[in-house]
Amino acid sequence: MTQNPLSEAEYDAITDAAAHWCMRLHAVDCTPQERLAFEQWRDAHPLHAFEYEAMLEIWDVAEHLPRPEPAAVAPIIRPPVKSWRQYAVAASVCALALPLAAWTGWNLGWLPNSYQHFAATDNVHHVTLGDGSQVELNLNTELTYSNYKDERRVTLKKGEAFFEVTHDASHPFVVRAAEGKIRVTGTRFNVWMYEDQVKVNLIEGSVLVTSNARLPGDGLRLGPSMQARYKHGDYIPQISQTYANDTSLAWRSGKLVLDNLSLNEALPQINRYLDKPLMLADNSTGAIRVGGIYNIRELNSFASSLPKVLPVFLTRNKEGNPVINPMPQQPAKN
Repeated sequence: MTQNPLSEAEYDAITDAAAHWCMRLHAVDCTPQERLAFEQWRDAHPLHAFEYEAMLEIWDVAEHLPRPEPAAVAPIIRPPVKSWRQYAVAASVCALALPLAAWTGWNLGWLPNSYQHFAATDNVHHVTLGDGSQVELNLNTELTYSNYKDERRVTLKKGEAFFEVTHDASHPFVVRAAEGKIRVTGTRFNVWMYEDQVKVNLIEGSVLVTSNARLPGDGLRLGPSMQARYKHGDYIPQISQTYANDTSLAWRSGKLVLDNLSLNEALPQINRYLDKPLMLADNSTGAIRVGGIYNIRELNSFASSLPKVLPVFLTRNKEGNPVINPMPQQPAKN
């Protein structure tokens, strides 16, 4: 947790780069050197691969859109790279307005017949997906839903969501989160994501969890009261059992429960709610333990309260993030 978080401008730059590489890798004149440069860029940060996969999904949809006859085409103005995502989505919507194109794209599995975007900022938000599934979105959460012929697909872009999935064995429900995915037919489960870390808690039914959607196989199966965790670079998820006193779903009641966790464990749970993520001065600071029950809407005041309950003091780094520092040890008296 000592690594500085990315700024909004840096996130925008990653999106721009993902759009650039998506276009270059599909170009006929793409060189081996460019492909090598792309691989180096993709592997440099977990968000690079995540943004590229999201851009590739849009490309795959737009690539199969019907093209108008040349005589009817006005002079083409190439959109700036930054607007590529909006351009591709708009093109997809236009295609869906054409009955024949929509019918063909649906039957071939290229295009969804419905697309929904949801976001929750300051309040927990309850939504109904196009298939009737119910989803509860935690604060600062964003996801999309697309209904394809062969699967119902949710992309969790950030945050946390609790799913009650309508059962349909012939039409699987797939949640993509960071590099992995969760595949179900009908069940109740929770997905938490912060940066490249993902945690899946199963309440009812069963799910298959894979830590990297590009790897072969369906992943590991969870049963009720089981949990899976994964992060960037994990070949398989880490599986564990949850118990009756598990507090992972306390957010649905507006609470965050920290049960004597180290700051290394606690900060990912806290930081997803903060405007400015908390940082650690060094690795030893992360071993300090913290507990308590907090209102998720009031966590921006969490940092200022820490010196009152822990042997720490706060500073700020050059990006303005609060940094937790351990209090100096008093020399022993002879």
